[in-house]
Amino acid sequence: MNPPTPVTTPSPTPTPTRSPLLSRRGAVAAAGPDAGVAWHYGDPTAEQRALRAGGAVADLSHHGVVRVTGPDRLTWLHSITSQDLATLAPRTSTELLVLSPQGHVEHAAGVVDDGEATWLVTEGTRAAALAGWLDRMRFMLRVEVADVSAEYAVLGEPVDAEGGDDEPVTWRDPWPRTLPGGTRYGVDDAAHPGAERPWRLVLVPRGGLAAAVAEREAAGWRVVGTWATEAARVEAWRPRLATEVDHRSIPHELDWLRTAVHLHKGCYRGQETIARVHNMGRPPRRLVMLHLDGSGHLLPVPGAEVRDGERAVGTVTSVARHHELGPIALAVVKRSTPTDVDLEVECEGGGAVAAGQEVVVPGEGVSVDRPAPRGPVARGLGHHPML
Repeated sequence: MNPPTPVTTPSPTPTPTRSPLLSRRGAVAAAGPDAGVAWHYGDPTAEQRALRAGGAVADLSHHGVVRVTGPDRLTWLHSITSQDLATLAPRTSTELLVLSPQGHVEHAAGVVDDGEATWLVTEGTRAAALAGWLDRMRFMLRVEVADVSAEYAVLGEPVDAEGGDDEPVTWRDPWPRTLPGGTRYGVDDAAHPGAERPWRLVLVPRGGLAAAVAEREAAGWRVVGTWATEAARVEAWRPRLATEVDHRSIPHELDWLRTAVHLHKGCYRGQETIARVHNMGRPPRRLVMLHLDGSGHLLPVPGAEVRDGERAVGTVTSVARHHELGPIALAVVKRSTPTDVDLEVECEGGGAVAAGQEVVVPGEGVSVDRPAPRGPVARGLGHHPML
């Protein structure tokens, strides 16, 4: 099975900005969607422990930043994306998706407004494409769109707080809290493993990146790489645009209606599919966390085939080696895959490893607030003609 196909690939693909922190002693460069920053700084286990303890800062300067200004910015973004933004208060974080007319995920971004501009934080190689799409959708409205990734760098912190008036622009990750207008397919918010992952992104001038990191180190924090941040993300079942999303993805499959979709707002592109699958259908695939057998020292890579016996049922999307859980992964599998069986994942160099499932989106594919079917309308559910 081939790796997931990106839904939006700028042409040509922007070259990732190389972080100055990669010149530090012990720094090992990350690859794939995290190219440009450090995978770790020599001791990934200690870095994960520091992140878990709340005393860490992550260089995520490969992320992209789009700034939207103008008096119509919030009502305009409200009308073309999945989130209710019309009355978003300053320094209140949320996230949005840009969907295709068929409801497939094309862009995802964290959103926060500072009272003068709306800031969108997304994958670094997707920022130019997101800004370009938004610019084409301006028409006659009083908005201006700019990709400011070259001006601002992103730092990650294990802090569960919005940015204060005396802080830089800060996006607090809402995951996994079910936001107003959202819904969930998986466990309730309090029982969700993501509830134990405080996380926010702080925007700093790119030229001041090293100084901002040094300030946090002076306070006793440790600099950590993406080995640590990705292990925490996978443990929290947190979907990511660059990894869990392919050209067929709809938000329901990833339990992304929790934080990124408002089900009761006005019309927007892709809304018909969002409503139909929520109300009458079932998502054709589902996100699952896999606990991988690490005894043979073999690990799969993103794009590896997931099998139930001899049957291919899905694809690995993210892989991490967690300091407590061992090797873990996220995968997208067919909804019909039994939830009570161990799976197998193909590894590089041949062979496969056993993978125990931890259910993220239940196999029945029904949200907690799905309307009850009425009579014959219930027949044939799940055969959505648009998916």
